[in-house]
Amino acid sequence: MASPPVGEAARALEIPLAQPESINDPQARELIAQAAPSAVVVCAFGALIREPLLSAHEILNVHPSLLPRWRGAAPIERAIMAGDADTGVSIMRLTAGLDSGPGVSGRERADPTDDSYGSLAPRLSEIGGELLVRALERDPPFVEQADEGVSYAEKIGSEDRLLDPTRPAAELERRVRALQPHIGARATLADGSRLGVHRAALFEEESSGEDRVRRKASSDAAGLGVTVREDRLLLDCATGTLELLVVQPPGGRPMDSASYLRGHGLPGAGRRSRRTAAPCPHPAVGRVPAPGP
Repeated sequence: MASPPVGEAARALEIPLAQPESINDPQARELIAQAAPSAVVVCAFGALIREPLLSAHEILNVHPSLLPRWRGAAPIERAIMAGDADTGVSIMRLTAGLDSGPGVSGRERADPTDDSYGSLAPRLSEIGGELLVRALERDPPFVEQADEGVSYAEKIGSEDRLLDPTRPAAELERRVRALQPHIGARATLADGSRLGVHRAALFEEESSGEDRVRRKASSDAAGLGVTVREDRLLLDCATGTLELLVVQPPGGRPMDSASYLRGHGLPGAGRRSRRTAAPCPHPAVGRVPAPGP
């Protein structure tokens, strides 16, 4: 198991480091007590801290959301998926409830049309560090969370990664950004294989109204899903169309959609869509072989 970044930083700074199997074990609690901390700090800890440890020290949790919105495991991803224009970081006193203790918050403007996890998380990390130092040095008043506006950021599961074409294209575009670059979204091809999607954008067809109606009828007849139109890799959705700009085939590397189409042809058609050769006029020669990959 890889050491977490905080562990690597502690080693680099020659800070004593312990990594117990459970923070609630008596040995772990004794190690903390021996350090006589003025406060214990956790961030993205992922394990439940129980009594008696919970009451033995002041425990501060650095949580990347404006609580009480997005309590739980995946606040940054869920904020982007929801299209939140404002997000931030809360420094919260840990209590028995899930991310429900009193705290102080710092706000960050998020771009609901452009931010990904990769662009937003570092900014929130900086805000979280500044807020934590301020909370430790100045001991600002911690305010109880409001009862209104509570929402929960459930852990990202396999179903969250799937770009379901029965959903609106705008929703799926946000999903791609929310899971990039650390988890990744996926689209299902006609053969049932999964295509990783690293970057996508809403697709607006430049055509006349009559052409759009004709294409819409054709798309409806073919059904929703990944297709190629105007030399672009598209995901036709219940509402709107998503252009898949950077993708990753199974077992392959990320590439732009043009490179993918050159190497793989139509989605779900295998290595490359092959043209059927015309019959040769000389039966002794046979058929002209189709172009190789």
